[in-house]
Amino acid sequence: MYAMEKIFLLQLFLWQLPHLVLTNFKAQDNICSMSDPFQFPYEYSKPGDIIIGGIAAQFDCLLEISNFEEHPETKVVEELMAMLKNYQHVLSLIFAVKQINENPKILPNISIGFYIYDSYNNAKMSYQNTLKLLSAQKKNIPNYNCKKQTNLIAVIGGLDAKVSLHMATVLGIYKIPQIACCVFAPVMNVKTQLPFFYRMNPSETNQYMGLIQLLLFFQWKWIGIVSPDDDKGEKFMQTMLPLLSQNAICAAIIERTLTLSGVLENFDSFEPLVAMAASLSKPDVKVYIVNADSQAVACLKWLLYLYGSLESPTQLTIGKVWLMTAQWDFSSETFHRHFDIYVFHGALSLASHSKEVLGFTEFLHSLHPIWSKEDGFIRIFWKQAFNCLFPNSNEGKESNNSCTGNENLENLPGTLFEMTMTSQSYSIYNAVHAIAYALHKMFLSSTQVKSYLLPMLDSPKQLHWQLHYFLRTISFNNTAGDTISFDENSELVAGFDVINWITFPNKSFLRMKVGYLDPQALSGYQLTVHEETIIWHSSFNQILPVALCNEKCHPGYRQKKKEGEPFCCYYCVPCPDGKISNQKDMDNCFKCPEDQFPNKSKNHCIIKRLRFLSFLHPLGISLTFLVLFFPLLTILILGIFIKNQNTPIVKANNRDLTYCLLISLLLCFLCSLLFIGQPQRVTCYLRQITFGITFTVAVSCILAKTITVVVAFMAIKPGSRMRKWVGKRLTTLILFGCSFIQTSICAVWLCADPPFLEFDMYSLPGAILVQCNEGSLGMFYYVLGYLGFLAIVSFTVAFLARKLPDSFNEAKFITFSMLVFCSVWLSFIPSYQSTNGEYMVAVEIFSILASGAGLLSCIFFPKCYIIILKPKLNIKEQLIKRNT
Repeated sequence: MYAMEKIFLLQLFLWQLPHLVLTNFKAQDNICSMSDPFQFPYEYSKPGDIIIGGIAAQFDCLLEISNFEEHPETKVVEELMAMLKNYQHVLSLIFAVKQINENPKILPNISIGFYIYDSYNNAKMSYQNTLKLLSAQKKNIPNYNCKKQTNLIAVIGGLDAKVSLHMATVLGIYKIPQIACCVFAPVMNVKTQLPFFYRMNPSETNQYMGLIQLLLFFQWKWIGIVSPDDDKGEKFMQTMLPLLSQNAICAAIIERTLTLSGVLENFDSFEPLVAMAASLSKPDVKVYIVNADSQAVACLKWLLYLYGSLESPTQLTIGKVWLMTAQWDFSSETFHRHFDIYVFHGALSLASHSKEVLGFTEFLHSLHPIWSKEDGFIRIFWKQAFNCLFPNSNEGKESNNSCTGNENLENLPGTLFEMTMTSQSYSIYNAVHAIAYALHKMFLSSTQVKSYLLPMLDSPKQLHWQLHYFLRTISFNNTAGDTISFDENSELVAGFDVINWITFPNKSFLRMKVGYLDPQALSGYQLTVHEETIIWHSSFNQILPVALCNEKCHPGYRQKKKEGEPFCCYYCVPCPDGKISNQKDMDNCFKCPEDQFPNKSKNHCIIKRLRFLSFLHPLGISLTFLVLFFPLLTILILGIFIKNQNTPIVKANNRDLTYCLLISLLLCFLCSLLFIGQPQRVTCYLRQITFGITFTVAVSCILAKTITVVVAFMAIKPGSRMRKWVGKRLTTLILFGCSFIQTSICAVWLCADPPFLEFDMYSLPGAILVQCNEGSLGMFYYVLGYLGFLAIVSFTVAFLARKLPDSFNEAKFITFSMLVFCSVWLSFIPSYQSTNGEYMVAVEIFSILASGAGLLSCIFFPKCYIIILKPKLNIKEQLIKRNT
């Protein structure tokens, strides 16, 4: 028996995480458990203590937590361990137990201790040791108490899902809570199939999506996958491959690492192993996802070492980016002590979120092999870690390297032992606290605390199933400040840290957090990565590794799939005319917006320039000069006629109509300015209407002048009734009547379907035609048709009256002017229909100027010639003489 009121705790260093179990027993009963008791120097001064224990995965130990009142005994089966690093897992357990026992606010009057068993990563041993928890003597006889009242409270499972499942199938029968730390769930629907199973890790689905998001973040689309060749590896592949395909990521290489039996089968021939290693070293695959099961990683190490030794002795490391799943812990077996860990330099991994726990490093500094009487494993750990022998060792061999006990744990490589708490140890630490807080909450939940608590301690069999409700609803802040709680699937509500692993020549490494995956965040904001802090393998020269089947298609190109190859492999072909691609690796090109057009490289859109007949355009400048010249010429002629208004040549053929004709021609020339410059809504209304009315007035004046000559000649005949039409009455009627009809047509046009401003995006590449749409094209031709009708009538009348005896007969000049007018507008129609944009406008302006200039020159130039150059002909005597 040991000192009164002490808990003797066990320390463990095996391949995986210890599975912890809560049990309840009385100290005066006979203990039917393991042999070789030992103790730890931790004091528990409260009566009615609880002990923690569990089963480990893969050559780990099982720790049992029991409730005792007086002098507990903690016992262990001492086995040779292969993994030194997992010693920290038990130390984190011990540290958590120590904190809980020293905190009177959590479990007052109750202390915690544990037992240890080993599962050996074997189904038979896992079941056997689980049954030991339910038995009361060395033989596995479940429910047999052996005169000792004992009952399991809870079990803390390990990292291995298979072993956790072995335990759960037995513990579930008794409704015993099991808190596993396995990264991957043991079954698909855990909540339904294992209702008493809890996981101190985030959802497995979140880890799969985290791996995908990392690949997408770095744009890695051509990757390899390494997974163990067993049921766990098969489940991993069945889940990952569809996710990769959905996110357009190709698995170029899929390697299934051999199990222990597979290695033995291939022991006689290295060819399959060398072929597998050569496949992993292919230069076109830079990134590998590794399902980081401990056996898979161990096999991967041997494959890389084998390939380096046989194929490339001068270069024993292969420059790759290894993307590890969350169960990976950078650890080495003792026989890997000299393995070159630089092959994993720059690796990335997901890890269950963790924080540094204050006091843990100081706790590790307090370890000393002098504890050998309390800890049956510390001397074994010390010998393997420091490769030494204790002087009093009974191994029967000599060693030059003796263990002094003063060796410093900080001098050990990180692959063997770390002084900071790993994510797996952090999960164990939180699991112990979760059980303690659940017990605390359960004890305080009843309103009658004393009447409820005492019967429960006397009947501990009621304890384990009552704990479930409190575990499901537990929520507390641990000493590191993290909130610990379970979701509806009994999984830890937390995220994943993104870890960058940096190795050093002395076998040490740096675990650097470079990102965080928050599954509870909004979509698109779940993954945060500080890319600038990531250290890559030296083969990448600190440049982001490229993981693509081929080079990315540059902007201006699109992907074209290669026949018979994975969809990640493609050709890059230029975008077709009228389309662009403005990003790399686009599946299809797309059209620019309507107001933009592709540049020559077809990698971005250029805003289309507005095209219209500008005043600054060379054609616009020329037409503007003509538009201003002809009005000035018309004004000059009008001035000449006004100055010589009393001369016979001006007074002949109705002087007022002459003035009206000159003014209408002036307006006709000036209305051409409405067609130059950027069209506006108002100018679109006024263009054709002004043109049609002003030219109608001009042609009506010409028609009136022609008819006046004919009527005047007919009126001189004796008895003619035409005398009453001689004078202003007839000219006014013709002028206003003809103009009124055209004005009415224009009014109907404006009311029914008026012209409007139009932006033509497609007629000219790279330009937007700003133009006036005529609205109703039929109304536009009605206006032209009526104008042509007046011109033909004027031409006909003038042609018939051209030989009337009159010295100043204008009919022959009007005939020529109408011939020019009709010729211009007949040629206008096909020219107008065959052009667009500013050239269509230029055709109409030219037609206006040409027809107006024809009228001006044919009718008024001969008269101006006589007025200015032949004034002797512009006298009454000459008029009489010529008439005679």
